Amino acid sequence: MTDAGSSVPRRQLGRYLRQAREQAGLSLEASAKELEVSRATMYRIEGGQTAVRKADVVAMCTTYGTPPEMASVLIALAAETKAKGWWHAYGDAIPAWFELYVGLEAAASRLRHWEPASLPGLLQTKEYAESLLCSNPDTPGQEVDRLVTVRMERQQILARRSPAPPKLEVILDEIVLRRKDPAMPQQLVHLSEQIARGAAVIRVVPTRTAGINYALTGGGFVILDFPAIGIRTPEPTTVYSESLTGALYLDKPTEVAAYARAWRALEAISLDPIRSADLIAMIAKESSDE
Repeated sequence: MTDAGSSVPRRQLGRYLRQAREQAGLSLEASAKELEVSRATMYRIEGGQTAVRKADVVAMCTTYGTPPEMASVLIALAAETKAKGWWHAYGDAIPAWFELYVGLEAAASRLRHWEPASLPGLLQTKEYAESLLCSNPDTPGQEVDRLVTVRMERQQILARRSPAPPKLEVILDEIVLRRKDPAMPQQLVHLSEQIARGAAVIRVVPTRTAGINYALTGGGFVILDFPAIGIRTPEPTTVYSESLTGALYLDKPTEVAAYARAWRALEAISLDPIRSADLIAMIAKESSDE
């Protein structure tokens, strides 16, 4: 369960191949034409979104004039991109664009999650996840159970012993806690339990006192930080932003800095963790009394 599968080596390989292409002075389009592949294929490879064959890496290194020593490193990484994570057992229940995130989530040392619309998957109860997934008319009924199982499996990273679980920091809009659903009373109790055992630090943006702020106008996002693995340099801090049909993975320093500023702005208008925990407990009591 703690294995990040192929996600990290795929990202590393893609990043190195992109650097090699740029050092060779080739555009993505020119490289795709030279290698006789589509631009979309090149984009997926450089974005770490797909496994890469050894033959393709050899062809790229030849085209880019990559030194033999570096080419050997890239070929070895290509073999690692075929590693299987636990989530591969669920097949197409997990879209390719989210599969990458699951691996990165498992490899992260810190997760900062802003969620204005629903609870983060790592903190959802089974009943809450079922209710949320069933509300989507595009999710076939037979897929709901598999998706819920995947979500519950992901949560195991919060209880693992080695490596240490990621530090999970969450900021929620109070409206999320007050949504009406039969699953909510139990869900709110679960949040309090997770806070009590130190699995997550949760802050709440209060509805009544939070003013207008630009950080509230965008969608949810996760900022992922990564530890060093052996002698390799850490993966760059990455921002994950999801939509209904896909996701963005942003790791340019300017992009990450913009989201880090938004995170600090959200912290500034949120209740501190103690008062947030008290608010969650109060809403849980109100919900159970209804």
